[in-house]
Amino acid sequence: MWYVRNPEVLEGLLTDGHNPKYISELKFDSSLIHPVDDIDEAVSGADIVLISVPSAYLKTFLEHLTVPLKDKFVVSAIKGIVPDDYKTVAEYLHDTYGLPYRQTGIIAGPSHAEEVSRGKLSYLTIVSADKDNAGFISRHLASESVRTSCSSDLYGAEYAAILKNIYAIAAGLADGLGYGDNFKAVLVSACADEMTRFIQDSYPFERNTFESAYLGDLLVTCYSTYSRNRRLGLLIGHGCTVKSALNEMTMIAEGYFASECIRHMNMKHRIDMPIADMVYEVLYRGASARKSMKALSEIL
Repeated sequence: MWYVRNPEVLEGLLTDGHNPKYISELKFDSSLIHPVDDIDEAVSGADIVLISVPSAYLKTFLEHLTVPLKDKFVVSAIKGIVPDDYKTVAEYLHDTYGLPYRQTGIIAGPSHAEEVSRGKLSYLTIVSADKDNAGFISRHLASESVRTSCSSDLYGAEYAAILKNIYAIAAGLADGLGYGDNFKAVLVSACADEMTRFIQDSYPFERNTFESAYLGDLLVTCYSTYSRNRRLGLLIGHGCTVKSALNEMTMIAEGYFASECIRHMNMKHRIDMPIADMVYEVLYRGASARKSMKALSEIL
């Protein structure tokens, strides 16, 4: 069962087996998917619910849901924070729908949809506080082109996925401003260090942030031409205003919302985050991208 809000997408899936808006060349097997426009219909008979929607729209996406989630296992493929609530998806589902953390899962990348859809070899990390649940989802998502592994670091995996989008904007800014590969390597290395510092200091846990769910996802988001967040930074680095850059994007750049959320949340932790702070200043305070990147380059 597949709940689809957009009428054009729903019609395309039902009649042609294609999504007319995104990755439209991909043909779906109509015997395996059953698109519907009623979220209760999609959720009511499911033991497992997988949510994939921009975090900024999660609340409106779920507002018509009347079926309880607390008896489901809910898996999030969302890489962002719920704005205004300043909560990760797992935290929001727990607080709003009474969903126990052991019944919550996270799908972590690196996994750009463009490559997964074309059968390019990809690696997913399935994260849940309940290792048996993580293993169950892992086995069902694995295929010839998708390798899976498991983790119990629910907090770290969610925040790594959130932070890497902010850092990809920084990488895109550097590209747009004409910085070279040498500088970008230093910048991304510093991003990895800053990400690790935030995750470890805010939630100590025995984790290895060199693993693909952390460092791998950061690298692909900072370097890939498929990266929406890198593209946002690239457009601003080329001289676009933040507003015009956002308007030019055909898909949501989660890092835009995440930047403000992380800034707000770090007021409590007070962790040194000069790169995330620079991105916030450019996106929300009208700071010059060129001057901000130059100032950052002097302290890396």
